[in-house]
Amino acid sequence: MNDKNVDEVTKNTETESYSLNDDRRVKVLSPSALVVKRFFRNRLAVIGMIMLIVMFVFSFIGGIITPYGQDQQFYRYENQMKEYAGVVKNSDFRYMSAEGQKFDSVLQAKFQLAYQKKEASFEYKDVTYDLLEEGTDFYSVSSNGTMLAIAYKDIVNGETVEFTFAEKYAALKAYTASETEFSADGKAYTLDEDHNILLDGQVVGYISRLVVSPVENGVVLSREFKEALEAAIEDNVEEFQYAEGDEEEQTYKLSYDATMENWSVRRGKETYVYDSYAKPSKEHWLGTDSNGMDMLTRLMYGGRVSLIIGFIVVFIEVVIGVVLGGLAGYFGKWVDNLIMRIVDIFYCIPSMPLIIILGAAMDAMKVEPMTRMFYLMLILGFLGWPSIARLVRGQILSLREQEFMTAAEACGIRVSRRIFRHLIPNVIPQLIVSCTMSLGSTIIMEATLSFLGIGVKFPFASWGNIITDVNDAYVMTHYWFVWIPAGICLLIAVLGFNFVGDGLRDAFDPKMKR
Repeated sequence: MNDKNVDEVTKNTETESYSLNDDRRVKVLSPSALVVKRFFRNRLAVIGMIMLIVMFVFSFIGGIITPYGQDQQFYRYENQMKEYAGVVKNSDFRYMSAEGQKFDSVLQAKFQLAYQKKEASFEYKDVTYDLLEEGTDFYSVSSNGTMLAIAYKDIVNGETVEFTFAEKYAALKAYTASETEFSADGKAYTLDEDHNILLDGQVVGYISRLVVSPVENGVVLSREFKEALEAAIEDNVEEFQYAEGDEEEQTYKLSYDATMENWSVRRGKETYVYDSYAKPSKEHWLGTDSNGMDMLTRLMYGGRVSLIIGFIVVFIEVVIGVVLGGLAGYFGKWVDNLIMRIVDIFYCIPSMPLIIILGAAMDAMKVEPMTRMFYLMLILGFLGWPSIARLVRGQILSLREQEFMTAAEACGIRVSRRIFRHLIPNVIPQLIVSCTMSLGSTIIMEATLSFLGIGVKFPFASWGNIITDVNDAYVMTHYWFVWIPAGICLLIAVLGFNFVGDGLRDAFDPKMKR
C-alpha cells in the first residue's frame, strides 16, 4: 500500500469518529422533559390544555377588556299596563240624614231587617219608623210624619257643587221615576240621557251606581272618563280608548273579578325598567339577564370567580392534607392512628347538608356577598382535605423505608426537613394529578351550591348562579342565551381539567408506553 492510500484510510477514519460535542450524538432527556414529552403525546391532554387556556383568557383577560362591569345594569323605556282605577258596583244601601235629624247605625240595621222582611215599618225604643219606597232601591224613612233619612243604592255625585239632602232626595226621586226634571232649594235641575244633572245647561253632577276610584293619590278622574268607562262596562268589552283633553288617545283594559265583584282598570304607562332578557345584539352579544346585565360580561366575571374559588379551595385542601398526611405517614404508630381516625370522622360528615345549613345561617345573618365567598372557600377546603391526606400518607409509608431516607436519618437531618424536603417532593407528581382532578369537581360543587342559592350571591357572578334562571320554565324555553352559554363554559372548564389530569397521570407513570 502506497503512502497515498494510507493517507486516505486515515482521513476516512478521522471523518467517521465523533467527538462528545457532536450534534448527532444520542441525547438523554431529563425526567421533567420526559414527562412533558409524554404529556404532549396525549392528544386529549393537549385538547384539555387548550380548553383551559381558552377559559382563562376568556375569564381573566376578557373581564379586563370588556366595556361593561359585572354588576352594570341597563334600562329601557317600556309601555306597561299598570293599575289605574278600580270600579265597584254599589250593592249596599247608603244613608243620608235629613238636616237636623239623626239616623245612626242602629237604625240603619233596623232598616235592613225591615227591608229584608219586606215590612213597611219598624220600631225602636217605642218609636215607630215608617218606610216608604220612593223608587227602585230608594226608600225614605220618617217618624210621626217627619222625614228622617233616605236609603239608596244609586249614588248622586257632585262635580262642581256639593248637593244638599233636599237636592239628593229630589234627584233620586226623579231618577228612579225616569223623570227629566226636578226642583230643590229653589233651583230647577235637568236630568239627561247619560244621567247627568244639569243646572242652567251646565253639568254639575251625575247619578250612577258604579263607584270609580283612582289607584294613585292625587289623580282626579273626569266625568268624561267615567262615562267612557261605564259604557265599556255596559258593552262588556275588555278594552276601550279614551283621550283626556289634548293628550294622545290611550288604551285602557278592563278585567272583572267575580269573587270581589269589581272591575280593574289598567292603563299603559311609559316606565323606565330593566332591559331584562334582551335578545343578542351588537351592544349585548349574548343578550341580558333578568336584572338587565350584559350576559357576556357576567360569563367572563363568573368564570373568574369559579376558577379562583376552585384553585383556592384546592390549595387549602393541599396544605392541610400534605401536613397531616406527611405526619401520619412518617411517624406512624399512634400519630398515624390518630390522624387517620380524624380522616374517618371527616369522611362521615354529610358535606352537602352541612353546607346547606351553613348557607341558610349566613342568609339569616345577612352576611355580605364577599365575606360569604371567603367562608364558602374555607368550608369547601376544610371538608375536602381527607382524600389528599390519605394519598400523601400512603406514598410516604412506602418512601420512608427506602435507602435515601436511611441516609438522611444517618446524616442527622431534622425530621421536618426529612418530611418536607425529601419525602413530600417525591409525592408531588401524584399530588399534581389529584389536585388537577379535584379542580373540576370543586368547580362543579361551587356551581351546584350557587345554583341552589347558598353559594356565590348577587352582585357577584359565577357560572352556577347564572344558571339559576332556569328555575323558571318560561325562561328556560324562551331565553336560551341566559343559561346555555354558562353551561357550556362550565362543561369546557371541567372537561379541560379532567383531560389534563388524565394526561398528567399517564405522563408521570414511568410504565406508560406511547
